[in-house]
Parts: sequence; C-alpha cells; structure tokens
Amino acid sequence: MSIITVSRGTFSGGNNLAECLAKKLGYKALSREILVEAAERYGISESDLSNAIMAKPAIEERLSLKIDRIRYLSFIQATLCDHVKDDNVVYYGHAGHLLLKNVCRVIKVKVIAPMELRVTFAMERMKLSQEEAISYIRRMDKYRQKWTKFLYGVDWNDPSLYDLVLSLKEISIQTACNMISIMTEAPEFQLTEESKRAIADLAIESRIKAKLASDSKTRNYFLKIEAKDGNVKISGRVRNINDENTIREIVRDIPGIKTIDCSCIQYYPNS
Repeated sequence: MSIITVSRGTFSGGNNLAECLAKKLGYKALSREILVEAAERYGISESDLSNAIMAKPAIEERLSLKIDRIRYLSFIQATLCDHVKDDNVVYYGHAGHLLLKNVCRVIKVKVIAPMELRVTFAMERMKLSQEEAISYIRRMDKYRQKWTKFLYGVDWNDPSLYDLVLSLKEISIQTACNMISIMTEAPEFQLTEESKRAIADLAIESRIKAKLASDSKTRNYFLKIEAKDGNVKISGRVRNINDENTIREIVRDIPGIKTIDCSCIQYYPNS
C-alpha cells in the first residue's frame, strides 16, 4: 500500500491520471476535498484559503502575504496528514510532493503534456478560443512557478523533486496509470514502521503549526516545530518570554504529543 502525489500543470491530464489510479488501485483520490475540509476545520472560507495560496505575490505585501500563506498551508498540511496516515491515497491538490517532502516512500509523480494537447483540453472544458486557452495556460503555469518558489524556495520544474516524470505526448493516461500501479508494488514504496512514524510526527508538527496559526496570540510568530516519536521541540523568537507558557498551553492537548520542549528567545521589536 502506498501514498501517491500527482503534480501537474494546468490541463496536463493530472486529474484524469489521479482518478484512473484511484479507480484501479482502490485508493482515495483527494484534491479540492482537502481545501474544503481544512476551511471547515479552521473556520475560514474555502475561497479565502484558495486565494491566499494561489494569489500572485505583490512586492509591497510580500511579508504579510507570506505569513498568511504559511498559516493557511499549515491548515492544508494538517488536514492532508490526517488522510495519508493510513496510506492508500492519491493526492493531486496543492504541492503534495512538497507538503510531504520529508516522508520517505511516497511516490511523487509529475505529469507533463504538449501544449497542443493542453490547449485542446482547455478549449473543450472552458469554452475558450485557442488564443485564450494558450494565454490562460501560460498565465497559470507562471503563477504556479512563482508561488512554489515564493513558498518553498524550489523550482517547480526541477525533476529531482519527483520519483517519476511522465510525458503524455506518446503514452496514454491508462498506460501512465499502469506504470505507476507497478511502482506501488515495489519494496521501495511500501510504508515501513519508520515511514509511518515519520507521517505521525509530520501530522503532529502540522497540527501544532495550524493551532498556533489560528490563535491570535501566536499567529504571527515564525516558530520552528520538530517532532520525533511524539517528542516536540519548539524554538524561535517571541515578544515576551512568558509566551512560552502560552504556546505550551495552546498545543498541549494535541493528540500524539508526549513531551514539549519550548525554548524560545525574546526579541525587542523597538530596540
């Protein structure tokens, strides 16, 4: 049993491939569902969550926008971790290969397709002219590259981020689906106890980030969260050293936490 992430450009066939995999393997296929659940769980609108992730960063609001995006990403990551902990999932939503980048044995796939095929898909589904379809695809690809660099500091097109890059120029969705299905049987992609613990720790880290990000007393702090076998270390800078106690109080009831080591440094913004 495996976890699969499918990354794709706009109208590159990734949605169809994910659905094909889910049907063939009997896995859950997740994309927008994670956004909807995260929005409901953390009390924000789905449109606000989606817009914060996808909006083009403006220079004058880069810092505030990045804080909002990191906050919202913690909501998405926490929700995604709850679904993948039992494996048997195909995720083709926002940056799954990066949200789960520290979890080994996840099959990270990228799908690419020739522009003419993508344009045909866009014209059919969005009722666009050829010129409008080309413009739309190029604009969305540019946005995707920019926010991946902005949020994660990586090039979305870097093949080293993936285990498999598939071009639909010469192969069908079904053939691509069959190829990935074979990979799920390989020992390299079977979840081990170690990888399950890594997922559990990532789930704890993401829940802590989400809870701190949703609390007005801690939402603007950049804190480093590390979990190892349920033992949590929190570090970073706080305005008041007493905020360490506030942080512990906010996160102490999160399931899976065994111990909390909160070692923060006070900073003086007006000095």
